[in-house]
Amino acid sequence: MTAPAANLRINADRLWDSLEEMAKIGPGIAGGNNRQTLTDEDAEGRALFQKWCEEAGCTMGVDEMGTMFALRPGTDPDALPVYVGSHLDTQPTGGKYDGVLGVLGGLEVVRSLNDLGIRTKHPIVITNWTNEEGTRFAPAMLASGVFAGVLDRDWAYDRTDAKGKRFGDELERIGWKGPEKVGARKMHAFLELHIEQGPILEAEGNQVGVVTHGQGLRWIECTVTGKGQHTGSTPMYMRRNAGRGLARVTELVHEIAMKHQPNAVGAIGHVDVYPNSRNIIPEKVVFTVDFRSHVLETLEAMVAELNARAPGVCADIGVKFSAEVVGFFDPPAFDPVLVGRVREAAERLGYSHMDIISGAGHDACWINRVAPTVMIMCPCVDGLSHNEAEEISKEWAQAGADVLLHAVLETAEVVA
Repeated sequence: MTAPAANLRINADRLWDSLEEMAKIGPGIAGGNNRQTLTDEDAEGRALFQKWCEEAGCTMGVDEMGTMFALRPGTDPDALPVYVGSHLDTQPTGGKYDGVLGVLGGLEVVRSLNDLGIRTKHPIVITNWTNEEGTRFAPAMLASGVFAGVLDRDWAYDRTDAKGKRFGDELERIGWKGPEKVGARKMHAFLELHIEQGPILEAEGNQVGVVTHGQGLRWIECTVTGKGQHTGSTPMYMRRNAGRGLARVTELVHEIAMKHQPNAVGAIGHVDVYPNSRNIIPEKVVFTVDFRSHVLETLEAMVAELNARAPGVCADIGVKFSAEVVGFFDPPAFDPVLVGRVREAAERLGYSHMDIISGAGHDACWINRVAPTVMIMCPCVDGLSHNEAEEISKEWAQAGADVLLHAVLETAEVVA
């Protein structure tokens, strides 16, 4: 098809107002959001999104994992839909734009097409994936993983939060367990707009990131077991301090990641110390190692080295080490045709842009397994995300959504 005209743009003020309105649901304590998955706040945000979609002429479908699909019809009833979207759930101390920009950016594309009277051959579906964050129910990207056939639905239903509540039970409780069989939908393509969640675009002075690849990841849940003893009366040489094991493995993780520069990162994010009392030497520490790389061989090598060296590092100080992989996906390479459309759209619209690898995991990484997929990124201030101080500008949001609009139109095919 003929490329969309360079003056074709979304309504930036409306997009920004929608972002601010959604941010009123599940407010944080420092200007961000706490709208964790399957909470009452999540249900409220879903209801607002549904209302907006229906006002834009879309019909809503919901699958067994609670993922929302808002359909704008195309002119060809046999043409597979073009999907756009991301997620509305947040971290407990999350920002206003992580995920939300992709969902509401998709909605703004549909609203703009309605304003302009533009029809497409392929239907367009705005998507809100359930539990992308994985902060309440691990692993992250849970619903998209089930959709892509990587994760089992019933296994997902049995995931529990810190209070022992099941994912499946909470999905029913908030009223968003849908009738659609998960994964039954077929896609012509999937496009996800997202904030970068890193500092590269801003540092390089670019308005748009053309995402060519994503990093794969491995989350390894580790347990170091020692002996709980009195901190005051136990001689130093007789201690089996699980906290020391954590410290040693922390250094090991950093060493392993540094060995594989510049194509790898690694850190320990989540830590639970038992019994977590001021005057008891830790008897057990459970923590999660997060290794990431866009090179599969590098990712596997880092995990192998951790498993080979960590038991000995801990045994040297009298504690035991065990580990299991609790989250994973291999590095995705996004569809080259869609990547080209995103790059050409940025050039046509006059936005500065660069190719970039996504450091974070996204629903697009799973959907890439079952449909042609691409991501578009916009900068965020200082690369800060998963933080209530997360910040973007209206201009950055518009740039990303304008590029999304053009890439969607080329993929969905405008009907004269």
